[in-house]
Amino acid sequence: MGQKTKAFLQLCRPANLPTSAADILAGLALAGFFDHFTIELGPLGGLLVLSSIFLYAGGVVLNDVFDIELDKVERPERPLPKGVIKIGEARIFGFGLLVIGLALAFLVTTMSGIIAAILVFFILTYDSYSKNRKVLGPLNMGICRGMNLLLGMSVFAELVHFKYAIIPIIYIAAITMISQGEVNGNNKKNIVFAGILYLIVVVIVLYFNTDFVSNLGVSHIFVLVFILSIGIPLTKAYLKNTPSNIKKAVKAGVISIILLDSVIAVAHSNFAIGLVILALLPVSIVLSKAFAVT
Repeated sequence: MGQKTKAFLQLCRPANLPTSAADILAGLALAGFFDHFTIELGPLGGLLVLSSIFLYAGGVVLNDVFDIELDKVERPERPLPKGVIKIGEARIFGFGLLVIGLALAFLVTTMSGIIAAILVFFILTYDSYSKNRKVLGPLNMGICRGMNLLLGMSVFAELVHFKYAIIPIIYIAAITMISQGEVNGNNKKNIVFAGILYLIVVVIVLYFNTDFVSNLGVSHIFVLVFILSIGIPLTKAYLKNTPSNIKKAVKAGVISIILLDSVIAVAHSNFAIGLVILALLPVSIVLSKAFAVT
């Protein structure tokens, strides 16, 4: 792989992209896309997965574009500060990915396209303005994830169980708060508040899922794994509040989105869809060893 090709991949955060696909699969499950025995993604489901991946990739590429001056100081190892990719090239690349993602969504339903357009608005708002705001930044990022879940739900041009969108909004807001201490450390207050938000997420998931008694037991197993995957790194980051531990807590939180999506999907569909979503987890973990998550 050439240096420049690898640099473009680094800009896209490959390890994070499976989490975006997991959101769509959970949204499809909420919409009743899968029956109780089999999983067939089909062209519509596939288009939404691809749309989400392109939108996510475009967003993180442009995030680096807007952060170029800051990254020259704090993250000089990244492709743009190093000069491997020119800022103009990255800008065209990022906006091109967003356009492709938007077009793919409109191929599914008009509602999907509209939701994708709103998602693009919040992506650009975060990248260019709100990410440096203590409250608005985490909220904006959370809204992006909530819209991504709604994108999956929109496959039949209706938003059944749209209330579930509040879950990724709260969850991602928590991760974003943790990440605010990633460079300098010393963010124990943020970690405590993030832990409270994590707890709220678990309670909401359990409450929402009680309407689906048939899969509730299986769902609880997934919930337990999810709690352990986010709780252990967060506790370590609190006890030893170093940039390294904070970064690990953020990484665990991002990758565990896959587990959260599997919890939601299992309750609304079948055990198989939970396993399919979980299969994205090792993919994300392997990619995270080669490419940065944050």
